[in-house]
Amino acid sequence: MAKIKTHYKNPLAYYNLATFIKDYLDEDTIIICIGTDRCIGDCLGPLVGTCLKENFFPLPVYGTISDPIHALNLENKLNEIKLKHPNSKIIGIDACLGPHSSIGEIQARDFSINPGKGVGKLLPPVGDMSLIGIIDSSDDTELFTNRNIRLNLIMQLSKVITKALLHSYYLAFDNSSFI
Repeated sequence: MAKIKTHYKNPLAYYNLATFIKDYLDEDTIIICIGTDRCIGDCLGPLVGTCLKENFFPLPVYGTISDPIHALNLENKLNEIKLKHPNSKIIGIDACLGPHSSIGEIQARDFSINPGKGVGKLLPPVGDMSLIGIIDSSDDTELFTNRNIRLNLIMQLSKVITKALLHSYYLAFDNSSFI
């Protein structure tokens, strides 16, 4: 299993992620952004999905602030998406919990996300490849209480992930007209 990690404050974070992601992109790749805007700690995915759509990302994107994919609709949405795109590779995007020292880290991995795992939920895995942003500590016994999660952190992570995906598309398809 391959993965890379970078902190969102690293000026080259987007580029480091993009060089990893580009190898997983083709014309049949789709992006699934998981989370809800009803919880600051869980809105990373929908923010990325919304930003990608606002930037006219050329591959299909599912999961936005206006149409989120979350624990209550994940299974149904995945079934709909897989029917519509039966042979597509999926890149899953979600917020995660991790060690306190990893807060602010973004990881690109060549394996799926297990949404809800950090809060004890059993949901279907998403993606052939995944991007996660570590937004809070899993060291605490009160998981995902949002008491320490700042919207600014989620915004900064979403900006880096969005820029990384846009740049990875440019790298993968060598399209000089795409910005």
